[in-house]
Amino acid sequence: MEKKLKVAALRDGTVIDHIPADKLFKVVHILHLDTCDNQITLANNLESKKIGLKGLVKIADRALAENETNKLALICPDAKINIIRDFEVVEKRPLILPDEIREVVQCANPNCITNHQPVVTRFIVIKEDEQVRLKCRYCEREVKAEEVKIK
Repeated sequence: MEKKLKVAALRDGTVIDHIPADKLFKVVHILHLDTCDNQITLANNLESKKIGLKGLVKIADRALAENETNKLALICPDAKINIIRDFEVVEKRPLILPDEIREVVQCANPNCITNHQPVVTRFIVIKEDEQVRLKCRYCEREVKAEEVKIK
């Protein structure tokens, strides 16, 4: 059986693959793709042997910054990032959650200084078994990774 592409090939840019289907539009939101001038291709509810249904994002002529990959690592840690040049994958970037995340997450504590002063948010990443929590460096409030409010 001949394999057909469901989404057109990308000449140069970034492909984010294996996004859980229910997280695709969260990825669009946190990466501000709704206001991006680059050509963007979105696909959702594609079949995946690994995760059932998946989403896919192709961003032409753009590489993701470190804070953007940190955001992705929080909400879809098993997604895959491929950098494309001249229709070829030149780099496969794993999503790795760093030990500390800066300027990505808003603290859930309404009394935290980060919610009242122009202070950079800083969270310590705590990994235990399959559970990931973030702890604010300032007020020490902890929150589960899936409950964070991303800036």
